[in-house]
Amino acid sequence: MREGELTRVLGKTIKNTLKENEIPFDKLQEIRLRIGKPLIIVCDNIEWVLQKKIEKEDLMETLEYVSNYSLYAFENELKQGFITIEGGHRVGISGQVLVEDGEVKNIKHVSTMNIRISHEILNCADEIFQYITRNKQICNTLIISPPRCGKTTLLRDLVRQVSDGNRWVKGCTVGVVDERSELGGCYLGVPQNQLGIRTDVLDCCPKSKGMLMLIRSMAPQVIAVDEIGSTEDVHALEYAMHCGCKMIATVHGTSMEEIRRKPLFEEMVKEHRFERYVVLGNYRRIGEVEGIYDERGSLLYREDAACRK
Repeated sequence: MREGELTRVLGKTIKNTLKENEIPFDKLQEIRLRIGKPLIIVCDNIEWVLQKKIEKEDLMETLEYVSNYSLYAFENELKQGFITIEGGHRVGISGQVLVEDGEVKNIKHVSTMNIRISHEILNCADEIFQYITRNKQICNTLIISPPRCGKTTLLRDLVRQVSDGNRWVKGCTVGVVDERSELGGCYLGVPQNQLGIRTDVLDCCPKSKGMLMLIRSMAPQVIAVDEIGSTEDVHALEYAMHCGCKMIATVHGTSMEEIRRKPLFEEMVKEHRFERYVVLGNYRRIGEVEGIYDERGSLLYREDAACRK
């Protein structure tokens, strides 16, 4: 994380509080601002409650910096409850929600902000490549992970290495649908994170529409998407596979068994659409690979070396 990306969007009092407590910016994961409550951060996977009461003025100053003094310009993002800033950092926002015809239109009277820090960790995917490639090609891979276990960080490095090529896979054209601007961290359409020399990014585009757009316009050999979560996403994913694209996707979950039971993925698992499943956890450390499974659900790798096949 580039420190300047974060300090530019923090109110002066909040910024000073972090510096007074000597918080290492490179290990920051979350900054939570709640009006009338203490400033809470997560740093190196440890929660810190700092003795600083958040005033409305502190939160509004930060919100103005985050939105570049124009919340109206971020109306589409606010409908989803967050704004993505330069560097791919996501700022979650809550308050009074405006609903029209059953659809969220905007959020006003903001009372809470959660700044989630994006971390780029090069080569963090090295250990899994031998299990998710075959004949110098990537397998259709689904990464299963609970929140805050590094799935986006892992996916980002997978994209970079598949695009550039390494000892396990031949470099190829990768299309990324970056709906929340977290993978590429695009600023004015240009990725700020390293995604490889053969990667094309659709920024702020719905996954279901973006996958079809990439197939029709950019001829990707591999498509990568983060957080599959709707029927439309799954249908677009299946279409991409039928078109010959290899898929790398992520989904919230805790185990292979849970994914088998999810209605969205039940048929895909039965039909062996995905060739590899990578399950992440944080029992020992954030981003730990708990297990890798083949298309039939057979274990290929477990964190405990004694359990490897």
